[in-house]
Amino acid sequence: MKKLYSVEQAPIDKPSETPKKAPEKESVDDVEKPKEVSSTKAEEQSVPVIVPSKNDSSKVTSEKLNDATETSGTTARIPVKLVKVIDGDTIKIIYNGKEQNVRYLLIDTPETNHPRLGKQPFGDEAKARNKELIESGTLEIEFDVGERFDKYNRLLAYIYVDGKNLQKILLSEGLARVAYVYPPNTRYVDPYEKTQAIAKEKKLGIWSVEDYATDSGFNAQAVKEKPEKSAPQKATPASAPVAKPSHATQKSEWFQNCSELRKTYPHGVPSSHPAYQPKMDRDQDGFACER
Repeated sequence: MKKLYSVEQAPIDKPSETPKKAPEKESVDDVEKPKEVSSTKAEEQSVPVIVPSKNDSSKVTSEKLNDATETSGTTARIPVKLVKVIDGDTIKIIYNGKEQNVRYLLIDTPETNHPRLGKQPFGDEAKARNKELIESGTLEIEFDVGERFDKYNRLLAYIYVDGKNLQKILLSEGLARVAYVYPPNTRYVDPYEKTQAIAKEKKLGIWSVEDYATDSGFNAQAVKEKPEKSAPQKATPASAPVAKPSHATQKSEWFQNCSELRKTYPHGVPSSHPAYQPKMDRDQDGFACER
């Protein structure tokens, strides 16, 4: 009888399981990607748009103010309290319980008390008009989608009083120019530029002096070196007494505004007078600063 030998069979290795990958950090695409019906349809579908929730300023902490997405993509207006008007395009408000300077987005007005530029023509008028508008109703601010602060730590915002946009009003009256256009904070740049074009065509305010308002700022030297052209002679209103300049005032005279002019000429001046400036002739009747 043959002796049987048992052969010990080596254990067969089981196929190792493919280790599962650790879940990656959830991305916007993971969250918003629609259910896949077919590969073709999935490729054809556009990237979903994330709609931010409406801003609630009461939940915006001082730390979150630096987060440009806190109200990014919305046109929510936030009621704020005015502290004071600084100049034509800057105010101080109470925001989130503290005082904060606010710089008007997309516009620039002449300076009133700049450390280097000093006081510029039309600066006082812009500040006075801004103050008049600001104090006339309920004040609100609106952020754009980009940076919240400028390099001087001022909030950047659109300003509203009783629903009216102050940037557009100042542009329409020739007291501001479109400036500091830095994408993506350009929500209203197109209507602002159209409004500016109308004021420029009418030669209102800063546009009444040739070469004064430029792409790089305001050239005060243009006011001194290039006297304004007198408007076409019109009939002087019968009710307005004509100021008769003396021999000492026959040369060109320049006054910052009507308040200054009336100190010398209480009843205003006609267009033929050396002190006449079109900017002071708001109704364009050929007589400036009449009462």
